[in-house]
Amino acid sequence: MQRRKFMQQSLLAGGALLTTSVNALADNNTVPAANSDKPFNLNYGIHDGMFESHAGGNFLDQIKFAYDAGFRSIEDNGMSGRSDDEQKKIGDLLAKLGMGMGVFVQPGLGNDSNMLASGKADQVEKFVASCKKAVEIAKRINSKLVTVVPGDFVRDLPIGVQTGNVIEAVKKGTAILEPAGIIMVLEPLSDNPNLFLRTPDQAYAICKAVGSPSCKILYDMYHVQRNQGHIIPTMDLVYDEIGYFQIGDNPHRNEPGTGEMNYKNIFKHIYGKGYKGILGMEHGTAGKGKEGELALIKAYREADSFM
Repeated sequence: MQRRKFMQQSLLAGGALLTTSVNALADNNTVPAANSDKPFNLNYGIHDGMFESHAGGNFLDQIKFAYDAGFRSIEDNGMSGRSDDEQKKIGDLLAKLGMGMGVFVQPGLGNDSNMLASGKADQVEKFVASCKKAVEIAKRINSKLVTVVPGDFVRDLPIGVQTGNVIEAVKKGTAILEPAGIIMVLEPLSDNPNLFLRTPDQAYAICKAVGSPSCKILYDMYHVQRNQGHIIPTMDLVYDEIGYFQIGDNPHRNEPGTGEMNYKNIFKHIYGKGYKGILGMEHGTAGKGKEGELALIKAYREADSFM
């Protein structure tokens, strides 16, 4: 699908706040000049489908549209499910545009399907095999970050034993990832109470015990808010082990400004910490169609206007 040409009608000076919609033009061969000269203060990474109404279903076209809207990175949970050829095309486009690649979910692992806390040999073997596959995928897309979730809590084992099992499994994984310069980011989740890893301090203890630069925390602020709140104070406590951030307002897990979280203050704090990495936009869009996508861009311009 060819890319549609759009033109940004106006920008509010100083705050760089997107205030008007983007006019679709007849020529389908080019994309909008929407803020391409004004990247955000922080480096936000879009998801596949986030700009589908404007750019169509092809992720490559969505990436180009996002670039012209000022975004400079992507993340893709489903990257391991794409063909080798598609992965390579995405990696090549990112390199051409000078964009970054955030996390992808380690292949063959699900939030509650792997059981590293159990210490069972077959679960550890599956995890090690997935680390090896992740290295190959990362080469094709020029990525250095992979999301890992240890899986479910084991109710017939003491929590300390489970934690020890996770630490030992993760050590085996970092032995594969570290020589390749890849970082696994452990993600505490709030999806259900059966999950073993639920809080940043829990992930912090694991990272300290593993003692590898290839084991860090994925600080998903949506999940932290749901599980415990205190986004900024908790961030400060575990900051030296944070390798990646993800965004989502609560409730409903949409863009900043659609829920209870003050993302302008949170982003300002992250910027002040000196964070230079990617913040993944792992959330939905509150509005529908093109208007919803434009509202999402506007929301990020507003939340990012902390300078």
